[in-house]
Amino acid sequence: MEQDYLIAGHRIRVEGDRLVAAIGALAGFTPFKVEADGEPLCRFIVSAAETPAFKEILYTNEIDGIVSYFGYYNGGFLFVMTPPEGGMLELWLDKSKQVASFKGNYNLRLLRFACWIAYGVATAPFKTVAIHTSTIVCQSKAILFLGESGTGKSTHTRLWRENIQGSVLLNDDSPILRIIDGEPWIYGSPWSGKTPCYKNESYPLAACVRLSQAPYNQIKRLGVTQGYGALHPSCPPDFAYSDELYDYISDTLSSLLSAVPVYHLACLPDVDAAHLSHDTIFGVCGK
Repeated sequence: MEQDYLIAGHRIRVEGDRLVAAIGALAGFTPFKVEADGEPLCRFIVSAAETPAFKEILYTNEIDGIVSYFGYYNGGFLFVMTPPEGGMLELWLDKSKQVASFKGNYNLRLLRFACWIAYGVATAPFKTVAIHTSTIVCQSKAILFLGESGTGKSTHTRLWRENIQGSVLLNDDSPILRIIDGEPWIYGSPWSGKTPCYKNESYPLAACVRLSQAPYNQIKRLGVTQGYGALHPSCPPDFAYSDELYDYISDTLSSLLSAVPVYHLACLPDVDAAHLSHDTIFGVCGK
């Protein structure tokens, strides 16, 4: 059994009854199902082989008791998730990045994140990266709102939706940025955090806005260096510790910075902040 998914224009083919069924059960993947046609960029397969050993662990993270390890094995990239209960989920991609092997615990929470890692590694060479943002579409263009957890990304996009005509949410956690012919495009994805918003849609990018809380509303455009600093923390943290993946991400962000403005919005969680960001972006970018 096999099933193809087209995510940000990249074809992923899932193979094997168990893996096809498990990924098919993940909320958010259904809108991205397509008929098998041609060669996929990457194949997600079930592996019966022995899991390779880490040559070097690059990044370790713990969320709600789930400990994740990302690094190298002799043949490529290795990712392991260890939950408090149950077995591990193990994932590895060979150097070609054309095959992602899954083994172990297909708990849906673990599998969702492992698919995000596999997709990210496989697509990074093609100027594609998931960005941790809340994303609005307005006037047929996408706007990325970035910031650390708790800074008000979802609140700000809600204020846009409630107060700026025609504004709709594209994704609330992990849309996909892709550079096509030098132009940045934003795609919906199967990964949208706590807000179930899974749209198989794409829009040209109008602007990026880094948010911070303040007792006032003020927006300013950032220079290239500041803009890079505003964007990079919202890229996958695991990948920053691999020189190869970091170079791919840096190249993608450089293309974005040469094409669209990046702003810093210090703001209150109020409607005036939403209007300020909207009027600044579309006053500069035009229709």
